[in-house]
This record gives sequence, C-alpha cells and structure tokens, in this order.
Amino acid sequence: MSEQDVKPTSINEKSAEKTPEVQQVTSDNTDGTTPTQDKVPRVQIEFPKRQKSFEIQNESRDVEESTQNDSQKLGYDNESNRAPKNIELEHFETRSIEENAEPWKHEGPWYTDITKKRWLISIIIALMIVVIIIVVDTIRRDSQILGHLPKLLVANRGEIAIRIFRTSHELSMKTVAIFSHEDRLSTHRYKADEAYQVGDPSNHTPVGAYLAQDEIIRIAKQKGVSMIHPGYGFLSENASFARKVEEAGIAFVGPTPDVIEKMGDKTKAREIAIECGVPVVPGTRGPISTIEQAKAFIEECGFPIIIKAAMGGGGRGMRVVRNFETLKDSFNRAKSEALAAFGDGTVFLERFLDKPKHIEVQLLADNEGNVIHLFERDCSVQRRHQKVVEVAPAINLKTSVRDAILNDAVKLAKHVHYRNAGTAEFLVDQQDRHYFIEINPRIQVEHTITEEITGIDIVAAQIQIAGGALLAHQSLLQNRIQISGHAIQCRVTTEDPAQNFQPDTGKIEVYRSSGGNGVRLDGGAGYAGAIITPHYDSLLVKVTCWGKTYEIARRKILRALVEFRIRGVKTNIPFLQRLLTHDAFVNGEVWTTFIDDTPDLFRLVGSKNRAQKILKYLGDVVVNGSSIKGQIGEPSFKKPLSIPTIYSQDCSEPVDINNPPKHGWRYILQEQGPEAFAKAVREYNGVLIMDTTWRDAHQSLLATRVRTIDLLNIAPQTAHALANAFSLEMWGGATFDVSMRFLYEDPWDRLTKLRKLVPNIPFQMLLRGANAVGYTSYPDNVIYDFCRKAKIHGVDIFRIFDSLNYIENMKLGIDAVKKAGGVIEASICYTGDVTNQKEKKYDINYYLKLTEELVNEGIHILGIKDMAGLLKPEAAEILIGSIRKRWPDLPIHVHTHDTAGTGVASMLAAAKAGMSGMTSQPSMGAVVAALEHSELGTGINVENVHALNEYWEQARKLYSCFESGVLSSDSSVYYHEMPGGQYTNLMFQASQLGLGKQWKEIKKAYAEANKLCGDIIKVTPSSKVVGDLAQFMVTNKFSYNDVIEKAKSTSFPVSVVEFFQGYLGQPYGGFPEPLRSDVINYTYTYYKLDLKAKYGRSIREVDVSSAAIYPKVFAEYREQIEKFGDVSVIPTRYFLCKPELGDEFCIDLEEGVTLIIKFLAIGPIDTTTGKREVFFELNGETRAIAIDDRSAAVEHVHRKKADTGNPGEVDGAEIKAGDPICVLSAMKMETVVSSPVSGKIDHIEVKESDSLSAGDLIVRITK
Repeated sequence: MSEQDVKPTSINEKSAEKTPEVQQVTSDNTDGTTPTQDKVPRVQIEFPKRQKSFEIQNESRDVEESTQNDSQKLGYDNESNRAPKNIELEHFETRSIEENAEPWKHEGPWYTDITKKRWLISIIIALMIVVIIIVVDTIRRDSQILGHLPKLLVANRGEIAIRIFRTSHELSMKTVAIFSHEDRLSTHRYKADEAYQVGDPSNHTPVGAYLAQDEIIRIAKQKGVSMIHPGYGFLSENASFARKVEEAGIAFVGPTPDVIEKMGDKTKAREIAIECGVPVVPGTRGPISTIEQAKAFIEECGFPIIIKAAMGGGGRGMRVVRNFETLKDSFNRAKSEALAAFGDGTVFLERFLDKPKHIEVQLLADNEGNVIHLFERDCSVQRRHQKVVEVAPAINLKTSVRDAILNDAVKLAKHVHYRNAGTAEFLVDQQDRHYFIEINPRIQVEHTITEEITGIDIVAAQIQIAGGALLAHQSLLQNRIQISGHAIQCRVTTEDPAQNFQPDTGKIEVYRSSGGNGVRLDGGAGYAGAIITPHYDSLLVKVTCWGKTYEIARRKILRALVEFRIRGVKTNIPFLQRLLTHDAFVNGEVWTTFIDDTPDLFRLVGSKNRAQKILKYLGDVVVNGSSIKGQIGEPSFKKPLSIPTIYSQDCSEPVDINNPPKHGWRYILQEQGPEAFAKAVREYNGVLIMDTTWRDAHQSLLATRVRTIDLLNIAPQTAHALANAFSLEMWGGATFDVSMRFLYEDPWDRLTKLRKLVPNIPFQMLLRGANAVGYTSYPDNVIYDFCRKAKIHGVDIFRIFDSLNYIENMKLGIDAVKKAGGVIEASICYTGDVTNQKEKKYDINYYLKLTEELVNEGIHILGIKDMAGLLKPEAAEILIGSIRKRWPDLPIHVHTHDTAGTGVASMLAAAKAGMSGMTSQPSMGAVVAALEHSELGTGINVENVHALNEYWEQARKLYSCFESGVLSSDSSVYYHEMPGGQYTNLMFQASQLGLGKQWKEIKKAYAEANKLCGDIIKVTPSSKVVGDLAQFMVTNKFSYNDVIEKAKSTSFPVSVVEFFQGYLGQPYGGFPEPLRSDVINYTYTYYKLDLKAKYGRSIREVDVSSAAIYPKVFAEYREQIEKFGDVSVIPTRYFLCKPELGDEFCIDLEEGVTLIIKFLAIGPIDTTTGKREVFFELNGETRAIAIDDRSAAVEHVHRKKADTGNPGEVDGAEIKAGDPICVLSAMKMETVVSSPVSGKIDHIEVKESDSLSAGDLIVRITK
C-alpha cells in the first residue's frame, strides 16, 4: 500500500478507529509442516497517515545517520522520518546456516533453541506493536478533529477572537480572521493565519460587518473553512446563523440551532425552566411589545421591575424601572438598544430582586447527551448589568445552595439536549433562594476564571466537541473535575469612571502590561499605538489572577493592576483598585447593584502619569519653544550646575553634607520658643545675617523665576555654610504666585522640600499683613488659616508689613502669627529721608510712633523694610540709634536694597548703631568680610560664602533669559523711590509691553503716579498700584494733569481702582480727592472657584488657601499640572529650551525613582491635525508624543482697526456708559474696558484669550 493510499478515517467510522488492519500469519503448507524459506511468515500493520504536527522528526543529523540501518529494518521512510507505513517481522537467521538450507530438517537441540528464540522475539515485537497501535489510536481519537477539520474561522473580533486563535493553533489548526474596515489595524487580524475584510464602509457599518451572515459564510466556503466559532456577542446567539453554517457543510462551534432558539430566547428559556421544575423570577410569560403590556405586569407584581432583551447578553437591552415616570423611556431605550446590538428588539419583564447575588454555572455537553458542570462563578459585581469583576468559585455561598444550582443547571441542559459550552445563570436572593435567569448558549467573557480553577481549556473542549468528540474522549468526567484555588477576573476598559464610565477614545501612547506568577492576560486592543474607536466594546484586556486562597488572588490582581501603564486614553483601573479594596468585596459580600449602591467607590485616586506628562512638556518645548512668560531667548549657560564643596568653620576639612548640621538658630527656636529665641538674638554680640538669595534676590534680578530644583541642589550646602545665619528668607511675597503662574510649581511643595534639607536655619517669609501673599485684602479667616498652614509646613519667622504702614492691617497678621506659634517680626516700611530737615511727613517721629504701636502689640522682632534702598548711612545711624535708645531689648532687623550702591555702607552704619541683624541684599561677602575680625562678626566663614557665590554665578547665567538688564547702581532711586524688586521687574514688564525704550519716561511717570496716589509708601502691593498707573500714563501719553482731568471717563487698571476703593487699607494722610471719587466708579468682580466640585479629592488644605488668595492663578496652575504634571523636577536647562538631538539626561521623580530620557527625533507635521510626533527614549523604551504645532495650527487673524474718532464703534446687547465690556490682561496688570457711551452692542470682534495689538477694534456699539 502506498503512502498516498493511506487516508484518515472518518469520525463516524468508529470500528475503523479502534483496530488497524492485521494480516494473520498464514502457510501454503497444508500438511502441518513448516513453510519454506520463501514463504516466510510475517505480520503487517497499516497506520493511518499522521497529522504533520505530530510527526516525529529527527533534528540531529548525527542521530539520523546512526539510526539509518535500524530505521530501514523497521520500515521507516528515511527522507521524511515519519512513522513506518509497513513493518515486516521476518525470521532471524545466523551466519552458520546457509542461505538456501532448510533448517527445519535438522535435528537436535540446536534447532530447538533457535526456533524458541525466534518465536519468543516475534511475540515480544508483536506485543510492542500492539502497544504502539493503542497509543496511536488514542492520540488520533483525542485529536481526530485535527485531521478532518483543519481550518477554523472566528466570526468575531478583539480579545475573544485572539483567545480562540491561540487554542486553535495549539490544536494544529489553521485559522481565519474576519475584520471590518474600521478594524483593519486591530490585533486579531494578524493573530490568525489568514484574515479577510467583510464588505466595505459603503455597505457595512462597523458593527454590521460582524453581523453579515451571508458574507461571512461566503468567505468561509471560499477559503476552505471547516469550522466557524462565533465567540461571544454579535452572531453567537443567532440561531439563523448557526443553521446557515451547518447547511453550508461547515461545523458550528456551539449548540444546535434549535437549542439556540430555545435557550437564546430568554422568554422560551423561562418556560423550559418551569417545565423542569427549576425556580424562576416572576416575569411575563413571553415577550411583550407595548407599554400597556408592561403596565399590566406592573399592576400585578409591582415595582421595581427589570426590562430585558430576549436575545443577546452583556447587559445590553436592560433597564431597571422603579416608577411609571421612567417606564416609557426605559422601555423604548431597552428595545432600541437590543435591536442595535443583537438585531432583535424583543424584550420581556421580570420582577427586580433587591441586592441578589449573580451566580452562573459553566456547562459542557457532547453530542450523545453527556453533560458536566465546571462549577460556578460569582458575577455579582456589575455596572448597567454588565459584569465588571468575576470570582470563581463563589465565596459565602452555602453548600446546599451551590449543589442545588449545579444540579438545576445540568438538569436544564439535559432537558434540551444541550451541546457544546454554555452558561446557566441564576440569582440568589438574601434568603438564599435561587432563581434561574437564562442559559447563554455561547462562550462567556469570564470563562477564564473557570479555566484557572479547573485546569480545563473550555475553548479546546468546544472545538473537539464540535468535531464529534465525546466528553469521555477528553477525560472530561464529572467525578474527575475538581476545584483548585480561587481566581478573580477584572476587565480593563477605556472608560472614565469619574464621568459615569463614559467611553474614551484616542491613541494609546504607552501600554505596559502586568505579568508574573498566577497572572493571565487575555488582550485585544492593548498595545502602544492602538487607536481606540467608538465603534466597539471598550475592553482592552482581561486580567485573571489565580491564588491558593481568595485573599491571595485578590492581592495578586491588585498588584497586577498597579503594574499596568496605559497612557493616552483613560481607563477604569483606578475604579477597579478602589473596588478590590472595598470591605464588601474583601469579605465577599457584594450584590448585583453594589456599584450603584456604593457612591464611595467613586472616590478615586487617579494615576499620576508623571513620566508621560513630563515627556509632553519636553515635546511641547521641542515643537513650540518655551512657553514661560517673560523669557527672552535661551539660557547662556546650558551645562549642569557644579555643586561647591563646603568646609568647616576653620577651613580644616570638608563638611559631610549628608549629615545634618549640628547647630543653628532654629534649634533654639524649637527648644525654647519665640520669646527665648528673640532674647537670644538680642544678646548675641555679633551681627546676624538673613540671606535673601532664595526669595528677594531673584525677585529683584531674575523676575522671580528661580525654580525649586536649583534651590534644592544647593540647599544641603547652604545649611552648613550659613549655619549661623539668623534666617533664610525663602517664601512669601511674589514667589508665591509666580511659582504657580509662570513656573508651574506648587509653593507649598517648595517649602516642604527645602525644610527637609535645611533643618537648622530658621525659614522666614514675607507676609503682607491683611493681604497675606496677595495684592488685595482677604477675610480674616483666610489669613489665620494661611499662617497656621505656613507654620506647619516649615515657616518660622513671619516678616509682617503693610504697604501703607497701616497698623490696623498689620494687627491681623500679627495676631494670626501669634496664634500659629511663629516668630513675629513686624516691619516698618521706610520711605523719605530722616536726614532731611525739610521732611514733614515721614520724619523720625513718624517711625518712633509706629514702633511704639507695634511693640505694644507684643512683637518679637522689629524690622525696618527699606524696599527702595533709600536708607542712607547717616539715616541708618539716626533711625536705628533712636529706636535702640528707646527700646534697648528689642531686636532690630534691617532689610535694604542696594539700588543706589550705598547698601553695604548703610548696613555697617546700622550695625554700629545697634542693629541685631541685616539682610544679605547688599553684598553678603563684603559685609561678612568687613566684620570678620571685629566684635560684630557674623559667625559665617567667608570662604563658604564665596563657594555659594560660585554656584549662583552659574545659576544666574542659566536664568540669563530673565535678566533685568540692570548692571549698575542707579542713584535716581532717591527721586522716584521705586523699590528694588519692582525696579527690575517694572523694567522687564515695560519691555514686554513694548515700552522698553521709554524707561526714562516710566521712571518720571512713576514719581508723578506716586503723587497722584497721595505720596504713599511703595512696597508690594502698593508699589504695584503706582507702577501700573505709571505704565498706563506712558502708554496713553497722560500727564499728571491729564489723569486728574480725564478720571471720570477713563478706564484705569484694576489695581488702581481697587487701591482707591480701600482694598489695601488707608494710606498715611488719606486718599487724594476728588481723584478717588472719580476713579471708583469702575469696578471689577473676580470669579470665585468651587474647588472641590472642580478638582475633587486631589485638593489639599493648602490648595484651598492658594485658591482663596489667587483664584485665577490657581486655576491656570491646575490646568498646567493636569497637562504636564510636576515639571519642577525637570532640569532648568531643559525646562527653558529644547534638548539637542541625542541628548540624554536624568529626571528624579522622587528618592530612588529616576527617569532616563533621550531625545531621538521630531516628525513632520500632520496637516490634518496640526500635530507633530516627538520621539523620546524613556528608560530604554521608545515613546512617541503627539504635540500641537501652534505655529501651524493657529491662523494669524488680521483684525479690523477701530476708528479712534468714533467712540461708538464697539458691539452686542443694551449697555450703559461706564458698563464693563471686557478685561485686558498684560503681565500682572488687568484693565477693565468700559463703554464710553450708552447703546446696543452690534458685534463683538474678539473672543476670550485673543491677542490684540494697539488700536484693534473690540466691539461696536450703536447709540
């Protein structure tokens, strides 16, 4: 017989399967004698041709050659190394016997021995052959489907299609996928051996392609498909499809069409259950089609009821109704949803049970009526009747209830002659009564957990049953199936739980899955670059975890979910984590409406997504450049800042900065309290230094743009180098809002991080009295709460002042600090010149009177705040000497600026006059060196000061793009009296507003604006009022007299209006009239933000304080954080300018967590979206970030210019003269534009956030 003649046996030819054909030993000799030699007795066995995957192939050529002779003797084909086609057993001969001799004619014992041995060997070989026959037959029978039905098509998509392909490949089957046009990039398409598109968008919707029965069957027939597996959903419960498949001569992997009709229709399934004596939930006897039928049922059974789709599953076509008001809408929605999902809008009603458990039983049945169960699953955790988390086996289910459910499930399956896999579903009420719901005649999404606890491949069993195999052939006998351990499955979906599980769409930018012992992943669309469309189910991956106990499985799946990294689309992972840690789930006490009944589950903690957000920021800088306001160009220094070495006080050895400093003034404060601290400061013989580098220095020189990361880098060295410093002023003032507004940093985080690194030196902040760190007055409780939180987070000394020296405003701040337990340093703002005998307003008596009032308030330290650097050396001696003479025990601290270049001399004069401490604003090194060997020495090593200077010299170059441009002193400060910090900032703002060339005019206008405001004390926020008014005057070419004459018809900056309204308090000498009355006609109301409604649980107590003081700034900051995350950790060089191609750098997210980033490339612009892809390598993994190219996406708008001679050319509703129209914002200055006439707005020419040029038309008003 040739190899080609050997054919696989038919599945139905059972007799041929059991025994191969055997030729008996025969003889031509009829007389009983032994046959002749050429009539050699032989046994011949014919094997059916083996499937290729089971062929035995010799992979070693050496082995093949060494066994060639033996193979030939046994009848093997040496070319293919396949199993032998024919094995001939010949008698054995010895060399002593001649070839043509007749050995049976010889007599004697030799002949007898040879004969015995020959037959003994023949018997042994025959027995071996029988064993081989049995083994081969067993293998062939268990895998008989592989030889007869070699190609399988899955009429489905996504995860379940991939799941079926994998098992098919394990069974050596070829696989065929189908896909819609919209699914052409889906994973399941290339997981199959072949894939074919169903139709095209012109004749099939995305879902319709998977419902196109005739088209799918046509593809199957054309491609030689022998089996079709429907998966779940789509056509899996469509009896018509199953019938068409079988009529086409293709095996359908599922129940018979008749069974699908009976059990796929839930109304018919209920009737069958009643026939079997299985309890069912009270419901309609069949499907209903009208509202009237529904009302009739409700009148009989009452509310609540549940409307269910008769066909399909997955929670679609279901609605719970609790009153007549929602009945009609729910009824119509359920019908339309069922029709769209399953092609059948039939529905029925059931009584809705209160808090039941949902228990389902996995069934398997073969063609001969054998049915087994694979135990139960608890699927009670559901949302919109769609399962979310499943558990196997069910816990807290009584044994008697479990046994009853399992028996009823098997009973139902046998009653309808069920075939293949199915799931019987039940509800168990709070009285442990069970009710049959339905049998799902298909594979279930949650079949994986049953596989995990039983070790049975349900899909493999489905396929083999469809090929005719019995359960027994697969060793699937009920008494052999046992439960091992516990399994939990979670469905990770692209849904946003915070938005009522609204599906999210888009591109998956990052996909990193979990794994490890006991973790199983069944994925669909889960990979980086996948496009999530709105057309299909939102499932990304099923996570199934097995553990020896329920608690082990629960902890394992929690760990697995934590390991996932999915970026680009929102997922339900935070919700799953919250659910898995809820006490009810931990204890196994959940029910079907558990999610709806437990609002606490939605108190979610979202993923930080830190790395991806940082890459988005870096990508934005690469594409669009830095977006930091006020930046001009790129830094002149782009190398990492070198950290200096700090030495001991005697310079004998370097200091180990990893060890905290052993001494510092803060230790005294912590141990003895504010009063003892102030006393110790006064008793100190030398002069103490307050270093302002971390706040006022960069506020004055670098527009307050120094970032937290560069302060943290030098903080440990500073703690040792300035261990004897009085304090570090590092918080408050402008740093608070600028950190949020321009640096996208949290000022509270800065305070906390620096406090940790500098435990020994007191931290000092600038507190603007009733204005806190803002530019207006706030409610008292805001101030008290702010001071309390600042003290808790690390502030020790509060330098309290009022911009107008208004003691009533300062009293609030003093009391707030006192209650918080901080050191009270009340400061008097210095202006004028006490050496000028003609000075009548701000003379020495003015300052002595203020000091007396402050001392009476119980302050610890008196501060002299010389914000403009007006304190001349002689004035310092007079002022400090007079105060010291009157209050000898009061510590005096002087803060000055060196605008005029006399700061060092003034400080030395103040020290000799009795000053306890001074600021570092004038050259610290110069002062320390000057006093080093005197009795007024500072206790600070001047060499260490030089070391710190080296660091800040580099840092200043790093921030050169924010430099004020002030390279020398300016004695004109004695004329315009502009504070040092404002001097540089105002110059910077003027440049941004196009007024840089008019700096001289601005300084002159500043002096005039000060007079217009009543010759006030100028310090933030009062200095901002004067500065805004000065720029306003220069922009509008207003003189001193113009302001007074045009005040009634002029829209002044908001800060000016609020000043005259008394927001900042009362200036010394009162407001000038009638200017005040003319200005305050115009008002502006700030928008107040409801933080918790907008930001939820992520809001901290300190955030409430930030938002109360800066509501708009805080909102903008939060938007930036949501978009880019915590950018404070990015090195400044990459924060301010794009990296070079190939640059690799590190970002420390936290201690022990470091990102290694490399910039790889930037892609071309996508003309349809205006985006570019920027490619980075993150920790060795390539990531692509899509960034909006603002230069391409934003079209330049040419606006119509206003006719300045026509004040009525503005647009909209009824409006009166003086009504606000809009607000213009530039830098920190906001201006309300008011209508100059009454009339009707015809048209608005601009929209929010538009950029305007001078003269642009905003609105047109018709009188």
